[in-house]
Amino acid sequence: MITMIRNKILLAAIIALFGALLLSSCNNNVVFSQYHTFKENEWHVSEKAVFNVEIKDTMTLNNINLMIRHADAYPYNNLFLFVTTKYPDGKVLTDTMEIVLANQKGEWQGSGAGDIFDFKIPVKKNVRFPLGGKYEFIFEQGMRVDPLPLIMDFGLEIEKSKN
Repeated sequence: MITMIRNKILLAAIIALFGALLLSSCNNNVVFSQYHTFKENEWHVSEKAVFNVEIKDTMTLNNINLMIRHADAYPYNNLFLFVTTKYPDGKVLTDTMEIVLANQKGEWQGSGAGDIFDFKIPVKKNVRFPLGGKYEFIFEQGMRVDPLPLIMDFGLEIEKSKN
């Protein structure tokens, strides 16, 4: 039974990922978009979602979004993250953030396809990167549960601001 559920989740995740890649490839405003996929839909404390982004344009304003794909049976309404940002000049910033995945009525945010939900969270708007070069964004789950079940993918998207 669990194998059948995991196979359904995997198939839905593949279809959703293909759709997201297809849609994002049509958007000229996207500077960077990438997902980290978790094996067996479990995010282990030791596993980091790492995104290396080459920034060339330091004049354009950008929006930074996080993207989470999880199952309907995800047992929590939120996700705590430890975020580390490494700048091209070696500067390192670390922060903790909470992403609320469900509203007060327990309804999942984002869009659902079957028992899979995709949620795009705007984190920062109208941000200008101060330096050109390679930025590294590192995300670790901070939920005190290891492994964190039913999280399939975690993504980072940077897009040019429309303002």
